[in-house]
Amino acid sequence: MKFPQIYLASASPRRHEILTQLGIPHDILKLPRVEGDDEPQLPGERPADYVKRTAREKAQRALAYLADPAISRLAPRPVLAADTTVILNNEILGKPASLDEARDMLERLSGSEHEVRTAVVVATPQRLLEAVSVTTVRFAVLSRDDIDAYCASGEPMDKAGAYGIQGLAGLFIEHISGSYTGVMGLPVHETGRLLRRFV
Repeated sequence: MKFPQIYLASASPRRHEILTQLGIPHDILKLPRVEGDDEPQLPGERPADYVKRTAREKAQRALAYLADPAISRLAPRPVLAADTTVILNNEILGKPASLDEARDMLERLSGSEHEVRTAVVVATPQRLLEAVSVTTVRFAVLSRDDIDAYCASGEPMDKAGAYGIQGLAGLFIEHISGSYTGVMGLPVHETGRLLRRFV
């Protein structure tokens, strides 16, 4: 299968690993931090709309960076951006700011089902294509010891919803319906389908 050479507009090591495993040629685009990088949810914005908007904005910011000759001398290529959102009872669970917040999220996820949406955007200055992966994840009932041990590992701290399915938290997952790689942060099927349209 042929794929275009792209820029990955993400610092996520998991997205980089997935692209590498698929043999998709890419370079990581390190964008300067700007105000608003924490991606706040807009008033009244539905989680399903939020995840698409933030992925789109990441792609647009990357394209603006590439187009500015004062700060970038990189060759033009398609940009891939993504956003992963964990949704419990129609509320977004972002990355925890503290261990206490991580514990609270894990307690809420314990013994329940939640939704993980990952929006993927591939864009050039001429066009923007997007797709969304939707996965339902069911957590086992977690004991206080389970949660404390997981938090002590440090793994929850840079993860939406305070867990990474590909790490130790895989022990907590009773069932998923959807895309495993989507929960990791980059759904393989949707990503490949979009990228092939840029060859």
